[in-house]
Amino acid sequence: MTPQGRALLPLVVPALLVGVGSSLILLLLSVVAERLQDLLWDALPDAVGVSGTSAGWIIGMLTAVGFVVGLIVWKVPGRAGPDPATLGLVDPPLPVRVLPGIALAVVVGLAGGVSLGPENPITAINIALAYALGMRAMPRTPASDWVGLAAAGTIGALFGTPVAAALVLSETATAPGPDPRPLWDRLFAPLVAAGAGALTTVLIAHPTFQIDVEAYTGPRWGDVLSAMVVSTGAAAVGLCAVYAFPHLHRVFHQLGHPVLMLTVGGLVLGVLGALGGHLTLFKGLDEVKELTAHAADHGAGNLLLLALVKLIALSVAATCGFRGGRIFPAVFVGVALGMFAHALVDAVPPALGITCAVLGVLLATTRQGWLSLFTAAVVVMDVELLPMLCVAALPAWLLVTGRPEMLVKEDAGRQPVG
Repeated sequence: MTPQGRALLPLVVPALLVGVGSSLILLLLSVVAERLQDLLWDALPDAVGVSGTSAGWIIGMLTAVGFVVGLIVWKVPGRAGPDPATLGLVDPPLPVRVLPGIALAVVVGLAGGVSLGPENPITAINIALAYALGMRAMPRTPASDWVGLAAAGTIGALFGTPVAAALVLSETATAPGPDPRPLWDRLFAPLVAAGAGALTTVLIAHPTFQIDVEAYTGPRWGDVLSAMVVSTGAAAVGLCAVYAFPHLHRVFHQLGHPVLMLTVGGLVLGVLGALGGHLTLFKGLDEVKELTAHAADHGAGNLLLLALVKLIALSVAATCGFRGGRIFPAVFVGVALGMFAHALVDAVPPALGITCAVLGVLLATTRQGWLSLFTAAVVVMDVELLPMLCVAALPAWLLVTGRPEMLVKEDAGRQPVG
């Protein structure tokens, strides 16, 4: 074995442990949230004789969820971590003492119908645990290595494939920096963690992102124009939320107290949920499958309404203090916009419209090109769409690059632990 190989070998076991552990934490919190969701939206309304999809139940439940999460942020040690509007997908490790609050807040939010996904807080939890345990077990290992392993393991677990992790790490500050080693040497350990996380999730939970949509029949010249128009239009819609983001954040934070902010935010989400219906609640993955499985039931106007309600709900949830990620609900927005494009112009194939719209919305809201392209591709698994997606990404990226990010910059930013 070469010296380079011998240097990589000691990283295999830690990477495997971090990857499997990241997946198990994701699965544990997801199962708890699902059980609580069943209680809140099925068993409880049945017990009191009302419909869990009625406007009154949606408004009341989300307001109550906001109040409970507000109490968690106010009273639980660590205040459930920093303001989530200031955080990205991969950030420096948090102190371990704040993790119980984050876990409680994300479980209640996911179960309660808040329009956010699990990715950001669970990534933060796994990074903090990997850093704390890893630095104790192997103190000479750079802190950035533990961050990279945990981020890769979690992203691999979330998407069910290590490819997503490699793409995300290539765009984040925690990816291996300037280094004379070959790219595969630098990504070796994170890919081991991502592979372990992905395989653990796949073997236990069998997740799938693929939706039920009419098969794409092959590229045509007109599809090139359609792809670029849909992706750019979806990116423009996403940018509206990006520009509104700091203003919404300012409005909610003028309320001052976390319980008040989150209760009012929950009330707003409840009103939006009553307007858009149950499809606009929760993180969006199951709802996307339900939406596409019953595409004939939705006209162009209703699809646009669903997309806009979900996008506003995502923005409200992320700015009023709920803990959660923005990728999964943004996928719902993109799918609804893609279906809207097909309903508006029948010549736009539904698979093409959906993938290009998902691509555009994610480019605007995440500003991560590879992750956006990958997610759009796995939503509709068809290799014939890949050339179109690559072309569609170009004008959309020209529109979003250099624009503000969907983050609130604070002067007193959080510093890395240690």
